[in-house]
Amino acid sequence: MRHLLSLALAITLAVPAFANPDRWRGEWPNTDFSRTSVDFSQIMSGGPPRDGIPAIDDPGFIDVSGESRLDPTEPVIAVELDGATPRAYPIRYLTWHEIVNDVVGDRPIAVTFCPLCNSAITFDRRVGGQVLTFGVSGKLRSSDMIMFDRETESWWQQAIGEGIVGQHMGTELTTIPTWMESWEAFSSRNPDGLVMDQPGASRPYGQNPYVRYDSSDRPFLYNGEMPPHGIPPLVRVVRVGDRAWPMTRLSEEGEITEAGVTINWQAGQASALDARDIGQGRDVGNIRVRDGQGRDVAHDVMFAFAFHAFWPDGSWMLGG
Repeated sequence: MRHLLSLALAITLAVPAFANPDRWRGEWPNTDFSRTSVDFSQIMSGGPPRDGIPAIDDPGFIDVSGESRLDPTEPVIAVELDGATPRAYPIRYLTWHEIVNDVVGDRPIAVTFCPLCNSAITFDRRVGGQVLTFGVSGKLRSSDMIMFDRETESWWQQAIGEGIVGQHMGTELTTIPTWMESWEAFSSRNPDGLVMDQPGASRPYGQNPYVRYDSSDRPFLYNGEMPPHGIPPLVRVVRVGDRAWPMTRLSEEGEITEAGVTINWQAGQASALDARDIGQGRDVGNIRVRDGQGRDVAHDVMFAFAFHAFWPDGSWMLGG
């Protein structure tokens, strides 16, 4: 972690020199840098270049019954869409690829995970009658992954699902209600489901490159304001819209019904950002968010600093 912090400081100090679109045009010849909704000084390199973290465009799947690699508590992203076989996307693979472009039923989706923010969101890839294919830009803003689409090379902020640079500036992606849960929870509920197979790339799948990250005092590659109310920046919060419920409160109460949603917490999911082996991470619990009719609600389980960075005027649901 000390090495990561040193790298973060070096990159942070270099931001003014590199936050200049003229320096990016060689790598991004088709991006319209005249259209931006953010200050370029907020954007920094995360280290890898464009596609240095390779998104997966043609994922393979195996039957739940045939999966033997995953520990029971390992986190997966559950995608359960009407009329389609449920699918699980293991975080052990998304940690190293961050985006999976897939089609479930007839719906093109992007399953995304930003390890630095613990943000796992699934988007509909259809925009204005066109199906977009997303990649990892290698750029960060407030420690959150900036995605890009290969069709227009517009840049998209993963945490908010919005275009921030290029032709699609200001366009919002449709968020699909999916959730992160343990492999045991998914496989028990969906014995006839599918799970994404191990990709063919050479990566130490199952290992966490950010050991003890979610126990750190400060986020990596982040120089913004810390959360209010004395909330530690790397505490997980459940975000629904512009509201955030701290996981510490949810783990104590078990179930909360507020602001039109019911949030359930149950033990049994390992943190992907704790131990070296993801399946051995400390228990952070499983979350489900539903509305008054029992329907799953789009949400995110992200770090408190990221919620404050992207929803500075958001509501903190602290209870009491």
